[in-house]
Amino acid sequence: MIEGVKVKQLVRHPDDRGFFEEILRADEGLLRKFGQASLSKTYPGVIKAFHYHEKQDDLWFFPVGNAQVVLYDRRPGSPTHGETDVFYMGEDNPLLLLIPVGVAHGYRTLGEKPALIVYFTTEPYNREAPDEHRIPYDDPAIGFDWRTKMR
Repeated sequence: MIEGVKVKQLVRHPDDRGFFEEILRADEGLLRKFGQASLSKTYPGVIKAFHYHEKQDDLWFFPVGNAQVVLYDRRPGSPTHGETDVFYMGEDNPLLLLIPVGVAHGYRTLGEKPALIVYFTTEPYNREAPDEHRIPYDDPAIGFDWRTKMR
């Protein structure tokens, strides 16, 4: 796994009314500080990739739908520099994924319905100087093949 990435398997407590699931607790130490919580909807088959941050960590959660999440370690001094990780997250696999500063990340919505992502950041969004650095989804340096592999 890429250095600094953390994964938390979420636990659902179902009963005859539905279920309860804790997402994030202050006493877990996943976020070094709280900056902002956001929600985004992505339609089926859409790829939102890649970007990275120089100041903030991201903590991702997909409560609705499913996604293929791809991380690429672009940090020069990291022991996992140049490595790629793939996570399948969403309704079928409820996870929290901590993405550290400098790790490029993106996702593709899987299935036939939209995905919702709730994400927490360690810094609030700054409209005058956004900490968003874009990389094309098909960047040859990353070389990730987004196509579904039929097995």
